[in-house]
Amino acid sequence: MENFKIEIDGDGIALLTFDVPGRSMNTITAGVMRDLAAFAERLKTDESVKGAVIASGKPTGFCAGADLGEMNQSAGREGDKSDPEAGLKAAFDNAFSLNKTLRALETCGKPVACALEGLALGGGLEIALACHYRVSADNPKIQFGLPESKVGLLPGAGGTQRLPRLIGVQNAAMMILQGESKNPQDAKSLGFINEVVPPGQTIAAAKAWVKANPKAQAPWDAKGYRVKDGPYTPAGGMTFIGGNAVLSKQTYGNYPAQKNIVSAIYEGVQVPIDAGLRIESRYFVKTLQTPQAKGMVRTLFLNMQALGKGANRPANIPPTEIKKVAVIGAGLMGAGVAYVQAKAGVETVLIDVTQEGAEKGKAYSQRIVDKDVSRGKLTKEKGDEILARITPTTDYSLIAGADLVVEAVFENPELKAEVTKKAEAVLAESAVFGSNTSTLPITGLAKASARPKNFIGIHFFSPVERMGLVEIIMGKETSQETLAKAIDYVLKIKKTPIVVNDSRGFYTSRCFGTYTTEGMEMLMEGVAPAIIENVGRFSGMPMGPLEVTDSVGLDTAFKVGRQMAEAAGENYLQDPRGALMGWMVEDKGRVGRKAGKGFYEYDDANKPARLWPEISTRITPKVAECPPPLKQELIKRYLFRQCIEVARCFEEGVITDPRDADVGSILAWGFAPYTGGCVSYMDLFWGLPAFVKEADRLADQYGERFRPNALLRDMAAKNETFYGRFGAKQAA
Repeated sequence: MENFKIEIDGDGIALLTFDVPGRSMNTITAGVMRDLAAFAERLKTDESVKGAVIASGKPTGFCAGADLGEMNQSAGREGDKSDPEAGLKAAFDNAFSLNKTLRALETCGKPVACALEGLALGGGLEIALACHYRVSADNPKIQFGLPESKVGLLPGAGGTQRLPRLIGVQNAAMMILQGESKNPQDAKSLGFINEVVPPGQTIAAAKAWVKANPKAQAPWDAKGYRVKDGPYTPAGGMTFIGGNAVLSKQTYGNYPAQKNIVSAIYEGVQVPIDAGLRIESRYFVKTLQTPQAKGMVRTLFLNMQALGKGANRPANIPPTEIKKVAVIGAGLMGAGVAYVQAKAGVETVLIDVTQEGAEKGKAYSQRIVDKDVSRGKLTKEKGDEILARITPTTDYSLIAGADLVVEAVFENPELKAEVTKKAEAVLAESAVFGSNTSTLPITGLAKASARPKNFIGIHFFSPVERMGLVEIIMGKETSQETLAKAIDYVLKIKKTPIVVNDSRGFYTSRCFGTYTTEGMEMLMEGVAPAIIENVGRFSGMPMGPLEVTDSVGLDTAFKVGRQMAEAAGENYLQDPRGALMGWMVEDKGRVGRKAGKGFYEYDDANKPARLWPEISTRITPKVAECPPPLKQELIKRYLFRQCIEVARCFEEGVITDPRDADVGSILAWGFAPYTGGCVSYMDLFWGLPAFVKEADRLADQYGERFRPNALLRDMAAKNETFYGRFGAKQAA
């Protein structure tokens, strides 16, 4: 067999070693499924084999689950069939084949155990669950879970059927719906790991169990078996009633996988396991066909994985080992950057105007480290090593020898120019200067540089230690070598890089701003603030637009709005939106969350307590109720407005790769994750011909901001997709 090695010992116990060639981690491919089926048949028919132990031949773990790239391609081929029924049948047969194989293993009449020295996730855990006994190494870093819901799918190889039968419906449903993982001791407490032994002893323990249990069978195959908390038990009834309410609150009905998971569990645990597995396969295929699953798998798994490996890095440029980086500006952003660098093993010089300011910046890292040590996430020794890598100072000469500089001072071009000159005076000729800015054009900032080819934008998001994205901005003179080094740096600190070209607001700030401005447009129209906020969340955004504005700062939004108006030769205060912002900021002193008052009033924990009632004295609510048709219209306005701006960014060359666009829209500003991102929303949920037609209707009704650009019209006329048109360029 290609993916497994079989060794049979003197007791007739077969050791099946799982080792997919050419891969650092085992995944379930079509070849793996064929090999497993062949082994299950041999185990059943070969009398010399008395039982089996399945283990991994890789140090990385047992198995990370299905090969989603292969599965995505297969789903695409099946969806393209001219006969839809034939396509669905092929998809079901493909999905059910692993279930049949694992069921054959489970009912072979001989004991099968699984030895787990490392992680088992998704389909990897489902293989283990189909074994009669599971032994894990006692290592708290090992994780067992079914994370499929995080990419819009549900477990399709028995996970929704075996896990509830092992640990109960409520425990299993929580694990599967949240995609939650457990360490070995927790898994044993729940009941889906049978034994935990010291590392290196799992195979011996598994073999001992197989030898002692020659007639093992799964508990659900025993006569009279019943699920202890099924739907018609007192505990199970409450689980499903309460669970549906919680699910609706958390997902707003946007994630079909979550609903289908609950349905598969509810229906499956009421029938014998074989019928339950068929039910699961039907729901798996139903979920796989949704645009949500296609978009989320593509963006949150395949694209994230590709960009996390440097897919947007220029080819044929040798990698740079980033050893030392200087951060100029020890405020909230600079302090966060210093922490993630030091955590990644990078020597960090943290510069501020005063030594006190620099020390305060380092104290930010101290607080994070202390918290992690107190929670057992970090040893004190490791924490001390992180802090020792940060040197707080006012002395620019300490920058000497740095591979890269991250400038994180205030959004002031003159100040940025000053620190650029100071840093370049001691930097090596090959070093990169990166400006952390969210709005100021990089080409303009690079004019202060003596080497604009080495100047690039490196835009972090706050809080840096929690936000996984970094937006890299190319100036007009930025070289490919500089881009490669910037990407090497971002990968070094374990962030995901996207690459965009220079423009005011670049990609993320520019597009994100359309969400908050559309909320303001609705407010001006007299839509009640509560409707504006609630529908924003229903659309899939993490916050309503008014709360987002509070978080950014009303004073900041007012300042930016006034600057943009002045640049256009207009009086911002004469615009109704500007007048409202001016009234709130200058007259009422409501500057947002940081002051505990903005569009919302905030409690002592700085959480929104209620919308500020006095807004209605300035804006008379005309729309106080929101029936379903209006809710859908408002949702469409939120999502279309953002997508139209993304399309304009493609037309202007601000962004050129749909992977960057989709990943950036979700990670940077939280664009409805269930869509797979702005581009996937246009490509998969609508198709560009229908999207353009609907955008024209919105433009006619609400304003030219919704009017499709020439690029969208051209692509719609040719029935193209963004991934087809721009993804092809990346592939070339």
